[in-house]
Amino acid sequence: MSRAAVSADSVPLCAASPLRRWVGARALHLLASLRLTLVALLLLVAAVVYTVVMPGRITWVLALPLGMLAFNLGAAVATHPAFRRHTALLAFHLALIALVLLVGAGRLTYLKGQLELSQGEWFDGELTQAEAGPWHPWRLHQVRFVNDGFRIDYAPGVRRGPTANAVRWIDAQGRQGGGSIGDHHPLVLAGYRFYTTFNKGFAPVFVWHDARGGVPVRGTIHLPAWPLHEYRQALDWTPPGSDLRVWTMLQIDEPLLDAQRAFQFRVPERHRLVVRVGEERRELAPGERWTLPQGTLVYERLTTWMGYAVFYDWTMPWLLAAAGVAVASLALHFWKKYAARSWMEAGT
Repeated sequence: MSRAAVSADSVPLCAASPLRRWVGARALHLLASLRLTLVALLLLVAAVVYTVVMPGRITWVLALPLGMLAFNLGAAVATHPAFRRHTALLAFHLALIALVLLVGAGRLTYLKGQLELSQGEWFDGELTQAEAGPWHPWRLHQVRFVNDGFRIDYAPGVRRGPTANAVRWIDAQGRQGGGSIGDHHPLVLAGYRFYTTFNKGFAPVFVWHDARGGVPVRGTIHLPAWPLHEYRQALDWTPPGSDLRVWTMLQIDEPLLDAQRAFQFRVPERHRLVVRVGEERRELAPGERWTLPQGTLVYERLTTWMGYAVFYDWTMPWLLAAAGVAVASLALHFWKKYAARSWMEAGT
């Protein structure tokens, strides 16, 4: 190939290189524009309003405007030479970008839910209520723990004190552990954090013998929360494998709550269960049974149940670290800016 041919073939490539650089620089300036910042902020406000007003509180919709803000801030850092001249200021803005991205990632992968466990019952991975991001990994099946009972002291005026809930667990490696958790001291397993709540109450334990045979089924029903619903300790339920509608009410025959004195949450020693099926009504003491057309209902005893709140957000420690970097770098930037001058000179 001749020298002239080589030169002719090279011209389009050389001419295209400045064009590509110009297009790339133009795109970066567009991403860094304040107009895009305003649009992203408006979308963020709209997303926040949507999550508050709409049922279900779908907070993962915040991820889109947060991602736009991160790209906008990143482009601003790339196009403004002032950030490259001041290392501390650059670190501050990079930490801000990390914070925005982490918040968006957290909204895509978070989980917030609730569950209830009777005393002695193991958690099987099922939640009574859940709200999660679309990319949540759903590792609840790896979590195994049992509610071993709780203690709650009330001050005069029915003011609830701290909850001490004894639990035992098995981690992902099969190791067993035990301890006490509360409203502010969670059980942490597989990245999930389990907290006790104010939601707790009494749970009658029944054994159902189906008239068609089979293995008897033991289970509990969770009566409404106590003492919040002190005078509404009743609910309807259906024994397994039947179509019976069983109405059950707890009749407490001793004083458990005294608003003028301190007391402790406890299971009443003297109580009865009022059970109604259709027009028939019985009062059952612990150990008594009621034979019905579809089976026999045995009331064993009265225990308690506890309501738990569960949270998952892997970004929390990283958010704390990014916030720490942001604060430290901004403090360093201002310290360097004013260190060489007195505060009087800086203010002039």
